Amino acid sequence: MKILLIGEYSRLHNSLKEGLMALGHEVKIVGTGDAFKDFPVDFSIAPKFSGSNGLSRFLNKIFFRLFKTDLEDLEKGWYFSKLLPILKGYDVVQLINSNAIETLPLWQIKMYRKLFDQNGKKFLLVCGEEHPIIEELLKNKMKYSILSPYFENPKLKNGYTYTLKYTTALYKKLYDFVASEVNGIITSDLDYKIPMDLQHIKNTFIPNPINTDKIAFVQNPVSDKIFIFHGVNRLSSIKKGNAYFEEALKIIKEKYPEKVEILQVESVPYDDYIKLYNKAHILLDQVFGYDQGYNALEAMASGKVVFTGAESEFTAHYDLNKTVNVNAVPDALKIAQDLSYLIENPLEITEIGERAREFIIKEHEYKMIAGRYLDVWSK
Repeated sequence: MKILLIGEYSRLHNSLKEGLMALGHEVKIVGTGDAFKDFPVDFSIAPKFSGSNGLSRFLNKIFFRLFKTDLEDLEKGWYFSKLLPILKGYDVVQLINSNAIETLPLWQIKMYRKLFDQNGKKFLLVCGEEHPIIEELLKNKMKYSILSPYFENPKLKNGYTYTLKYTTALYKKLYDFVASEVNGIITSDLDYKIPMDLQHIKNTFIPNPINTDKIAFVQNPVSDKIFIFHGVNRLSSIKKGNAYFEEALKIIKEKYPEKVEILQVESVPYDDYIKLYNKAHILLDQVFGYDQGYNALEAMASGKVVFTGAESEFTAHYDLNKTVNVNAVPDALKIAQDLSYLIENPLEITEIGERAREFIIKEHEYKMIAGRYLDVWSK
């Protein structure tokens, strides 16, 4: 099969590509590399000029104020339009989001028409913010969600500009067009499957693929200090509940000054991120989740104890009766309490880390997951 993957979020399409290629398929990725994370792509549409230096960033701000349009988005669209003539003859095209090209919605619709006409089957992967996801979360009926901080404090609205754009008429039109054209919609974890189901939108759930051949299990017994790693993406820190982690870490620093070492980093490229967290025993991922995102899954694969989404919906779906991670809730005292338990019972860190690795191999192994995609694409 010849497969074209459009867009990249948190290495999902790269891991899927590796699984598909291991099964003998030809795969190409088009995308920006997911901004500062800089993931590999075969055809890049990453902006080269807009935002590349102080002057271009200043001009971009002026342009945005005047025309409500980001020059970086225009640049991405331009590069994709130049690639369109060679993006043909694929058996399957998968978009990582309805906004996979990350440019003007109406322009994307025009380019999607040509892309879809010159290729075979089309699929939409819902693995992040999307029109029906945000529409459902705005009802505020779930226990909590990435919108919880916004509901509690509407003054945070500016921090949700990217999220709320999916509710606008143009992005609704973009989603509706893609949804009407594709052969199927796939969801990557329960944080997206649950709201899609509540919206009564047919979808097939396939867990995220994790390349367990590339990610080694690290035997990391606690011999002296317990190393806690907190990686912060400032673009999404409010939505991930990082404030709760930061407050909990203050408590832990005061309570165990001789027992723990804490490293917090901000918005670093993926390769640097992995190097920094390698010696960690515990990784703080996100609060407002029911299931795990990519950073959490990769850390679990390497044997870390990850504080992340692990709600009852997650444990029920995978029929878990032993802990493979720690459910991080929006309560700094509870997070600190759970950290304290691990610090005072270090053998638990080793045992949870081992179970985390076993869980990833059983439920997320990349070649197995690639096979599930092939099954859906072939129907």
